[in-house]
Amino acid sequence: MYRDTLSLLGPALPVVSFLGRLPTAMCQLGSLLLVAETSGSLATAGLTGGALAAGQTVAGPLVGRLADRHGQRGVVLAASLANAVAVTALVLAALAQAPTVGLMALAVLAGATVPQVGPLARTRSVALARRSGADDRLVGAVLSFEGTLDEVSFVLGPAFVGLAAALAHPAAALLAAALLLVVCGSAFALHPTARATAPEQSASTRKSAAERTRLPGSAYALRGTMVLQGAMFGASQAGITALTEELGAPAQAGLVYAAMGVMSAAVGLSMAAVPARVGLTTRWRAATAGLVVLSVPLLFAGSLGALYAVVVVLGAAYAPHLITVFGLTERTVPAARLAESMAFLTSGIVGGQALALALSGRLAEAHGAPAAFAVAVGAAVACAVLSWSVRVTAPAAVALREVRPAGAERSG
Repeated sequence: MYRDTLSLLGPALPVVSFLGRLPTAMCQLGSLLLVAETSGSLATAGLTGGALAAGQTVAGPLVGRLADRHGQRGVVLAASLANAVAVTALVLAALAQAPTVGLMALAVLAGATVPQVGPLARTRSVALARRSGADDRLVGAVLSFEGTLDEVSFVLGPAFVGLAAALAHPAAALLAAALLLVVCGSAFALHPTARATAPEQSASTRKSAAERTRLPGSAYALRGTMVLQGAMFGASQAGITALTEELGAPAQAGLVYAAMGVMSAAVGLSMAAVPARVGLTTRWRAATAGLVVLSVPLLFAGSLGALYAVVVVLGAAYAPHLITVFGLTERTVPAARLAESMAFLTSGIVGGQALALALSGRLAEAHGAPAAFAVAVGAAVACAVLSWSVRVTAPAAVALREVRPAGAERSG
């Protein structure tokens, strides 16, 4: 199935889209480390990192909406170049020890101009699959593949930042991210497959614009579950950091979190093997049940070995949940709002993670790591409640686009 996926996407698109995602994964941690080192203040670093997350959370869906309306090529190219400039400006301001307000303003700009390569690559890949007449199983494989690229980028991105900070300076990591944005963000924008998501301009399309822009209530529930998934990430990160510090091994925090990401990516690749008869709603409910069952042991982890074991096993539930929610969204929203909706999901993760990290970090400081992990468990329970209480339905416009065009050949 992945052979068909790679045949569909071609050799260059996955490479440039993966490298185009890395800067997003690098900038959050990179900005924290840079500002902490140049200002000597963790509070200033936290405010800067929070401002960057806020900019991305608010503006991400707007970038997606622009891509839906005007096509990906111009939007991604402009955002990539603007983001590279904003990140470079943030680096220079931090090195010049600019005031906190100035750093926060530049961080908001850096977050707001993120080109959203991950969500837009997912949208583009699905469009290519649908246009080729692919069945739902191949579309699922495409989403699994894109989800795995996301997971790997969010494991390698912080690792690159940590390596650059250890060997040189955090500024080097952010400047490398800016260079990647210029080169690979532009390459993704200009790749010929960008035409697959070009908006239709026919009279019939304009006439049905009002119908196409309606979203079912379940689409908002799916966005909500991604905010909760982000909250799990943030709370887990705070709890892992607190527990490793309590155990006298703070340097292990990044490795523990990376191990969870590696497991999640590996399981994400295996999602394509799930039989087609297991529907997306069933997968969603099973994934959220897994989140609950596998997150509870976090409350009782008391040693480094136990923490590694619990966190790695928990990682096995993350990718199925993420990939399934992306799949449900693709089946639920009109094609004219798919990029916007995918960006909403990603922004929801970022926003939920930032809020939960701030809350659970304070809880961990006051009451220990279990308090932060309790936030993660609570978010998992809320995800499960949503999956069992929401009925996901596709509007007529979506159902029509899933009908194979006459004469279309099945990919693979």
